[in-house]
Amino acid sequence: MVTKGEILDALTGVIDPEIGLNIVDVGLVYRVEPSEDSVEIDFTLTSPGCPLADVIVEDMKKHVTEKTGISEVKTNLVWNPPWSIDFMSEEARLELGYPV
Repeated sequence: MVTKGEILDALTGVIDPEIGLNIVDVGLVYRVEPSEDSVEIDFTLTSPGCPLADVIVEDMKKHVTEKTGISEVKTNLVWNPPWSIDFMSEEARLELGYPV
C-alpha cells in the first residue's frame, strides 16, 4: 500500500499557478487518506474565487497516479478551516518574503 508520505511527495509536483509554489508547501493539502488502491485528499485554495481550481485538481490526480500507481484519486475541496499564510511551510514563507 502507498503511504501518506509517498502521496504528499507526489503532490509536491503540483504547482499553484498563481503563487508558483507547490500545494504542499503552500499548505493547501489538509488530509491524505490512502487505502489499498485509492486515496482521498482534502484540500483547499487560497481564495474561494480561484479560477484555476480545475487545473489544480487535474494536476493532483495526474501526479499522484504517475508517481504512485494509484488509479483512483478522490479530491475534496474544503473551506474549513479557511486557508491562511500560517499553513505555509517555512521555506514557502521565506521564498515569498513573509516573516518566519
